[in-house]
Amino acid sequence: MTSPFSHEVALLGLIFALMVVPRLLQRWRLPAPLTSFTLGMTASLMLAESGQDATLGLLATLGISSLFLFAGLEVDLRDFQRGRWPLVRHVVIRLLVIGGAAYALMGYFGFTWRVATLLSLALFTPSAGFILDTLPALKLTEDERFWVRMKAISGELLALVLLFVVLQSSSVETFLGSSAALAAMAIGLPLLLLALGRYVVPYARGSEFSLLVMVGVISAYLSYLIGVYYLVGAFLAGFVARLLHRRLPTLASGDNLHAVRMFASFFVPFYFFYKGMGVPHDALTPQALWLGLGLTAIVIPFRIGLQWLQRRLIAGETAMGSLRVAVALSPTLIFTLVLAGIARERFGISDQFYAALLVYAACATILPSLFMARGVELDIDMLPNTRFGQEEDAPTTGERAR
Repeated sequence: MTSPFSHEVALLGLIFALMVVPRLLQRWRLPAPLTSFTLGMTASLMLAESGQDATLGLLATLGISSLFLFAGLEVDLRDFQRGRWPLVRHVVIRLLVIGGAAYALMGYFGFTWRVATLLSLALFTPSAGFILDTLPALKLTEDERFWVRMKAISGELLALVLLFVVLQSSSVETFLGSSAALAAMAIGLPLLLLALGRYVVPYARGSEFSLLVMVGVISAYLSYLIGVYYLVGAFLAGFVARLLHRRLPTLASGDNLHAVRMFASFFVPFYFFYKGMGVPHDALTPQALWLGLGLTAIVIPFRIGLQWLQRRLIAGETAMGSLRVAVALSPTLIFTLVLAGIARERFGISDQFYAALLVYAACATILPSLFMARGVELDIDMLPNTRFGQEEDAPTTGERAR
């Protein structure tokens, strides 16, 4: 029988390993999330039943919730106004691609339309949170960073909407009930934040960060109860807080954004570790590896080529600039993990296809670090203390537009 003391020591050792080892290996251009995920897979082979640890599950939930809370805080409607028409074209093209890929998956693998749509989103949705954190490590111009950020966020927004539709479309009653619950959340969140800003914040200076994280975690849990996973509610909480920036300036201030980012940077490794521990052992087969490499060989060149054509022909960028933007948008790690897990747990896709998606996600995520001159870094401590990873005295994209 394991004593509480030994469990605590093991947890402290895990925290040390997840904070040090992934960052140590970044010198060889290995993204930290992939290292954490691999550590989780290794631990699952060595420790029986450890993947069911409730403490790890809680830490993982805090990680994914805080990451999408930060992603919601990053949404700036002024930036969408600046890139309005290119982003509209981008969303329309993405809808066509997702629909075409879902149709192909239905025809070739025999999936239902709901499973095929989920897997299409898993293959084609860039992970905005990961991409935003890696931008400072990539050699991009300021304009290229702007378009990478906006396309990643717009792609993630579209994916969240489609995810909600797919998961709640089992019946008309389910869809209407879930839509009403989500609408109630959208109405209640501003009221809750305004009440906290009026009755709590003035009498508890410095409490903005803890209150914001609390609201984000509660929203994530409520969306999980609705049946649309944690990330939808957490993203919605961050987005609403950003919309209330004028009335509650300290809530979405630069300091608070940096604090949320630091908070996410601590807990996100636990999410990847926990997901790594959940990979079934019998899924790690040569067939899954070859299927994953096949998906990579087909989907990644298509995604990069399509993005390159958009930037080259429509935006009139240089060939190399278009390629840098396209490659920077290739990581899908977080969304692939989330959606592949949902497809496996709720819709029963095979362990082999699940493992193939993990291989694809790893290849897509490591690509920017291999293509760019510098390695990918997910160290929040090394980023500037700013709102969007820019220099503190540099104007934001909204200010440049004005």
